Amino acid sequence: MIEETGETFLRNLLPILSQNRICAAFAEKIPIKAFFSDFLNLQEKWNKLFADIMKSKASTIVVYGETLTMITLRGLLHEGESEYGKSLGKVWIMVAQMDLVAVSIHKDWDIEAFHGALAFTAHSHEVPGFQNFLQKLNPHLMKGDGFIRPLWEQAFGCSFPNSHFNGDDVDTCTGEERLQNLPGPFFEMSTTGHSYSIYNAAQALANSVHVMYPSISKVMVGRRKLQHKNMQPWKVMPLSLCNNNCQPGYQKKKKEGEPFCCYDCVPCPEGKVSHAQDADSCTMCPKDHYPNKEKNHCIPKLMTFLSYKDLLGMSLAIFELLFSLITALVLGAFIMHRDTPIVKANNRSLTYTLLISLLLCFPCALLFIGHPGKVMCLLRQVAFAMVFSVAVSSVLAKTITVVLAFMATKPGSSMRKWVGEKVANSIVLLCSLVQGIICTVWLAINPPFPDSDMNSVTEEIVLECNEGSVTMFYCVLGYMGFLAIVSFTVAFQARKLPDSFNEAKLITFSMLVFCSVWLSFFPTYLSTKGKYMVAVEIFSILASSAGLLGCIFFPKCYIIVLRPELNKRDHLIKRNVH
Repeated sequence: MIEETGETFLRNLLPILSQNRICAAFAEKIPIKAFFSDFLNLQEKWNKLFADIMKSKASTIVVYGETLTMITLRGLLHEGESEYGKSLGKVWIMVAQMDLVAVSIHKDWDIEAFHGALAFTAHSHEVPGFQNFLQKLNPHLMKGDGFIRPLWEQAFGCSFPNSHFNGDDVDTCTGEERLQNLPGPFFEMSTTGHSYSIYNAAQALANSVHVMYPSISKVMVGRRKLQHKNMQPWKVMPLSLCNNNCQPGYQKKKKEGEPFCCYDCVPCPEGKVSHAQDADSCTMCPKDHYPNKEKNHCIPKLMTFLSYKDLLGMSLAIFELLFSLITALVLGAFIMHRDTPIVKANNRSLTYTLLISLLLCFPCALLFIGHPGKVMCLLRQVAFAMVFSVAVSSVLAKTITVVLAFMATKPGSSMRKWVGEKVANSIVLLCSLVQGIICTVWLAINPPFPDSDMNSVTEEIVLECNEGSVTMFYCVLGYMGFLAIVSFTVAFQARKLPDSFNEAKLITFSMLVFCSVWLSFFPTYLSTKGKYMVAVEIFSILASSAGLLGCIFFPKCYIIVLRPELNKRDHLIKRNVH
């Protein structure tokens, strides 16, 4: 008997025999392992075993073991019978599912020692067609079977070409040998209880798959049928769980005080996915991917930037061209009427400088639209900063000119020497030079460069210009804000000066619009993401430039174009006297 299950069988059998007043004369273990590794030790043990059986008066022997046990027992009995010259003459009682099989070395031995044996066996039936299959079996016709040829060689003592069983005295297997000619103990043609149990198990599994497959094949998953190749072994097996499996897109969360197999299913957090059932944790998508709605798959992000093909980019470009055209028309009107009093007032050269800078401000917005390249990133902020600084410096110079002109009109005033184009031009050059120095330092230490933002927008990779030094970027904007506030302050103080050509009121209102636009720019810019940040800056450039153009020049254009009779020195002096 085998060691573990044999001991259990013995412990269960002895009390039953005792209860029924049956005496167990002896109990012996068959040393299976020693049969192959230590022949001398085995011989000593089977001599003792066989002697005990021969001396015993017991007429019935109960045998428990597996196939290897019976093979070993047959060897022991054969050797014992040869030594004593007679059979045991005992009745053997065997358990169910035990076969009196043989191996090739003793296939020709008889089984006289087991004549009259009683065996408890399982119910069996002959499998239809199986006998006919065995009778016609030919190993030459079964190329892909790795079992038939070794069995054939051992059963008939022959060999096939390229076989390890080859030898000089070994015949070649012809395939015409017949299994029904072998001794029954070596190869049983009929179906035994053990074989029939295996057949039933295989048949049950085949029937289950056959019944289940038609219903599964009708299930549509995303308009595709579930293929049979995707069927896993666990899908014909019963499950014993304290909760349902977590589906992809969810992760397991342990229940406090419960076994490890009991858990809750919680959705994956933002930015994470799970691909398999019962995932212990969700994983982050790569930076250039984002989770789908079900959070069970990562989708590649789309690359995006503010393009002329976008409705937003196209609209901003159209406004830029429209404002540029209007500015050019205003400049043309002032050049055509350059000798009129309203154009000559408050320094005509400053007026031209302001209009030209505004004409350049609008095209600066085009540098912010399109694929951000290296040259575009270097130019757009610097060009915008320099052109706007010239425009705001011109407004500041015009405001100071108004104040100086009023002060110079007082009797005995020493301010007359400060009234002229030199002072105004110096103010514009000095203020613009400071901004130029700031931009030069910016480009020298940490200039803007093309970059991609993968985090701001979930489903997009935003191609953008990284400003390099954020500090220098805000210094540029801060300096323009400083010039605008100074211009507003001076213009506000001079708005009520008694002069027919006083632009202080117009400049005050234009600077109020300018400052309002850029003060609202910062919170809006910081609260938007992706290409909309660029759109906010473009809108601020267009709105502030349009504010300067409209507030300062449209009232003058109205007089120049529509009311030319008012654009005369006598009329303006007369109105001023009154």
